[in-house]
Amino acid sequence: MKLSEINIYPIKSTRRIALQHSEVLPRGLPWDRRWMLVDSEGRFVTARKHPRLAMVQTRVGETALYVQGPGMPSIEVPLYPLDGERLPVEIWRDRVEALAANPQADAWFSDYLGLPVRLVQLTDDLHRGVDPAYGRPGDEVSFADGFPLLLISEASLADLNTRLERPVDMRRFRPNLVVAGADAYAEDAWRRIRIGDVEFEGVKACSRCIFTTIDPDRGEKDPDREPLRTLGTYRRRPEGGVYFGQNLVPRSGGVIRVGDAVEVIE
Repeated sequence: MKLSEINIYPIKSTRRIALQHSEVLPRGLPWDRRWMLVDSEGRFVTARKHPRLAMVQTRVGETALYVQGPGMPSIEVPLYPLDGERLPVEIWRDRVEALAANPQADAWFSDYLGLPVRLVQLTDDLHRGVDPAYGRPGDEVSFADGFPLLLISEASLADLNTRLERPVDMRRFRPNLVVAGADAYAEDAWRRIRIGDVEFEGVKACSRCIFTTIDPDRGEKDPDREPLRTLGTYRRRPEGGVYFGQNLVPRSGGVIRVGDAVEVIE
């Protein structure tokens, strides 16, 4: 088995950046989901309700994150802000402190979405813990839904596509890591794996939502709720939820590269 994709999504709900290699940090991959949008009450804003977010593109430079979207001028957001307002924000059931990006970014996204929002960053000095029911004390995550990384095998997507009238690509599922050479859904059972020299723990299968129905090129939801509807016919668990992919927590550091061997330890 080989690692075939490495992806990051610097601003939650926006487009991926495909990488050839990446360092692995306790929170996951550098710059992955380090920013997100919040409403006037500090609640997180995603493409689940605002699908056009899925068309926003980002690029990580030396000192700034470059942002562009359809019909909008590009803007820069500092990677390492010197100061800024700290404010409480809410993501799912977590309440954490985040750093406000800048007024220009707030205005840009408010104009793009047509509602008042602010862009916030989880800088290295701010912390959000992993659900203790699945992680260890001290495990952290950025603004990803729940865990530092998500892994999916190419074979799992290929199997799903045999069941769909209109096949979808891997971007619908927003994985950080994609593996080639595994059996379909083999990742469900992976409890510990090694990619290159870096070890990861598989902590929880990934429950899927309406986000999978958003076409990342058009920023629109599929009117037939695909592929979520089809996934629900064979990937629903008795405890509730539709599952596709495996959430990971890094258990060592290092660098991973596309083409690295993937080894199942447990």
